[in-house]
Amino acid sequence: MTGMKTVRAGAILLAGTMLSGVPVWAQTAPAAPGTAAAPAPAVAPAPVRTIKTLRVEGAQRIEPETVLSYTKLRVGIPYTPETLDQALKDLQASELFADFSISGVESGDIVLRVRENPIINRVILEGNKRLKEDKIKKEIKLSPRQIFTRTAVRQDVARIVELYRRQGRFGAVVEPKMVNLDQNRVDVVFEISEGPKSKVRQINIIGNEKFSDDELRGAMYTKQSRWFRFLSSATSYDQDRLAADQQKLRAFYLSNGYADFRVTSAVAELTPDKKDFIITYVVEEGPRYKFGDVKVDSQIRDFDNDKLAQSLPMKKGDWYNAKLIEDSIDSLSQTAGLFGYAFTDVEPNFQRDKEALTMSITFNIAEAKRTYVERIDINGNTQTQDKVVRREIRVAEGDAFNSFQVRRSQDRINSLGYFQEKLEIKQNPGSTPDRIVLETNVEEQSTGSLQLSAGYSSLERFIIQANITQRNFRGKGQELRAGVNYSAYSKSIELGFTEPYVFDKNIALGVDVFRRDFNSFNYLGTTRQTTYSQVSTGFQVRAGVPLTEYWSLSGRYGLTYDEVGLDSSFFNADGTCNYQTAGRYLCDSIGNRWTSSVGYSLIYDSLNSRLRPTAGHRFSFSQDFAGLGGDVKYIRTRAEGAKFMGLGKGFVFSLLGEGGYIHSLEGSRGPGIDPVRIVDRFYLGEPQFRGFDIRGVGPRVLRVPYVVAADGSQSKQTDRDQIVDDSLGGRAYYLARAELELPLGSGAREMGLRPSIYVQAGSLWGVTRPLPSLNFPQARDANGNPLFNKDGSPTLAPAPLVDGQGRQIYQVPSTADASIANLQTTCATGYSSTAGGACSGTTTNIALQNTSYAVEEFYGGTWKPRVSIGIGVNWNSPFGPLRIDLAKALITQPGDDPKLITFNVGTQF
Repeated sequence: MTGMKTVRAGAILLAGTMLSGVPVWAQTAPAAPGTAAAPAPAVAPAPVRTIKTLRVEGAQRIEPETVLSYTKLRVGIPYTPETLDQALKDLQASELFADFSISGVESGDIVLRVRENPIINRVILEGNKRLKEDKIKKEIKLSPRQIFTRTAVRQDVARIVELYRRQGRFGAVVEPKMVNLDQNRVDVVFEISEGPKSKVRQINIIGNEKFSDDELRGAMYTKQSRWFRFLSSATSYDQDRLAADQQKLRAFYLSNGYADFRVTSAVAELTPDKKDFIITYVVEEGPRYKFGDVKVDSQIRDFDNDKLAQSLPMKKGDWYNAKLIEDSIDSLSQTAGLFGYAFTDVEPNFQRDKEALTMSITFNIAEAKRTYVERIDINGNTQTQDKVVRREIRVAEGDAFNSFQVRRSQDRINSLGYFQEKLEIKQNPGSTPDRIVLETNVEEQSTGSLQLSAGYSSLERFIIQANITQRNFRGKGQELRAGVNYSAYSKSIELGFTEPYVFDKNIALGVDVFRRDFNSFNYLGTTRQTTYSQVSTGFQVRAGVPLTEYWSLSGRYGLTYDEVGLDSSFFNADGTCNYQTAGRYLCDSIGNRWTSSVGYSLIYDSLNSRLRPTAGHRFSFSQDFAGLGGDVKYIRTRAEGAKFMGLGKGFVFSLLGEGGYIHSLEGSRGPGIDPVRIVDRFYLGEPQFRGFDIRGVGPRVLRVPYVVAADGSQSKQTDRDQIVDDSLGGRAYYLARAELELPLGSGAREMGLRPSIYVQAGSLWGVTRPLPSLNFPQARDANGNPLFNKDGSPTLAPAPLVDGQGRQIYQVPSTADASIANLQTTCATGYSSTAGGACSGTTTNIALQNTSYAVEEFYGGTWKPRVSIGIGVNWNSPFGPLRIDLAKALITQPGDDPKLITFNVGTQF
């Protein structure tokens, strides 16, 4: 490209065209200023000559006859200077020639000498970074193998500049250049200087007295450029948006009672540096009106005019609000649609009283016939079968039209996730006035996904994940999925299939097969300690049926084999679990068992979308009964509820709550052992309860070590990182969240950013307090008196070292039998090769003691709420879905483990 620039240096396209050749006539120079013009001599008429011969020179691609066809010159016709001048103009108008001239004027042997315009070899764009090359080239007219003309170049320059202006870059400059090649070819180069994006520096409003400038600016689409709006596209100047803002101003005033408001002028001025715009509006507010009489005049006999008028949101004496009028028209149209009148015409009739400043309104509802669905058309589904869409439509051909059922059909089709968002079912007139055709135009989108990702999570450290899902398998609405997950925290493989309509009946059936390898852990400082492991292998069969439009019932049966074990470091040499190192509560959880369970869920769902709802409710009540065979017996009950509300301008408010309780159907498993096993309990914390670490809420045992000072005094460790924290889970929990999703500009939305603020409250409790695993007695002096530390706390004495069964461990001293010297035994006297076995010998052994001072503290046995508040953002990043949260725990209970920042990447959320 550098060489090309050297060749074409200085070759500016838009230089004027030079016409070479012999002039056909001469002009007299004008008289010098200040001198009298000499009398004009008599001018003899120009002689009339005849063209004797006529030929074309210089034409290469164009035939001579074609060149002559653009002029009126022919052999044998008379000619004058005016005739030849018109011939030159005709050749110029053809835009086929770069140069042209006429010779042989005196003799009548006329020669047209032409130099053809070159052929375009390439069209090159340079300097375009903000606009892609394909977007520019589809707008310009020049292309390879076309004839080069200066007019086309000027037009394309104007088109490129206009493209940049649409992006708000009013300082863009396009300089066309030409590179001459052999064989009369050229490369056309557009050198583009894009310039900065022109922002709106200031919005001035003149004439407003009732509302401040800030209030009116807040109602507009366009915003003033400020540093905190760096992600917003509303700060760029857009001519179309300028017109829309005038309508927004008018709507603002009309919604506040100013029925005579108007914008008298709107001017956008570009600053001299072409970087910013200053927009000025001049407005006339006018007086403020109130509603007068509000009536309904319906020609449909089924309607009661007085009741309809009472149902409208405006009342006499209220401030006039044009938005309420629009809402009333929609409400009356929807009411008519509920009764089967699809094409109802609702016209408001205004009676303005300028003296009393009132606006009376009569809503006229024209007479209409009840409408029936003639036909339902489905267009655009190339992959999805018609029946998949039709079974979501709540009306059938021949039914009476019902606008509510049509809206519900739209929501159900959108919830499938197979088509573009915001699908609408069009209502077209049928073959007769009382017939309607429902037209469903869908635009299919990808329903299959293949995710191969590696990421990092504050929960699971490094993650490798592979998932393949097809939500519309074979175009029948079936879901097929397979996934493999590997991390330091968990490993799993799962397969699943769901048929939503078995044998074309409204019955869903699905099956899941899985194997999950889960490792629970805690931290001591920065060292990660694996506690118990759980390997689950099993399957689940699911079925569901709808009860009504919004209520559905689902059932399931599952069979799982769980293998629960501890790390080898928690076992004694004889294979028994060591209470003092693992904890009695973990040792009691070891074992393998079968869980055979059956369950059901009762669900109410009126959400407008299952993917990203903005309105509606969802509630579910579930119970699972374990004990149809197997080794485990319990009843687990859960309830969940959610409400979504669109607040306008992109704000979405949601309330979510859930709770659960698990009740064991087994007898006592021993003192200090909860009847519900640790792997079957509920847990609460990150990620569902933001502001707390994983399993950071609820019952737990903290192993708090004692620090021994140089003087021998003892004190509890206060550094949480040096305390062993074992979460025990709970049998009951609740969690509630209020969240507000915040809107962003179009640029941020295209990036997939969705920020929100929220507050959460919840708790987890209800587990049997475990028996202590460690028991350090209070130290005593030589006289048997108890000893205390300087702070008044008891001084702890080393406790006996015991095995997993609580038996005292001794060490055999040096004896005559060297084979057993210094070995450990449970015999106070003598020796036994097996723990608890028969002791033989008379040697008195040394009692071993645990010198690692620590105390077990149980926390979390309370229902009292924990509360957190925070801000988070979802981002569909190039690395996969990302969720970042900054949450502060406001209310905690003793033992809880708060956490300020959490993030997950590479996994779904």
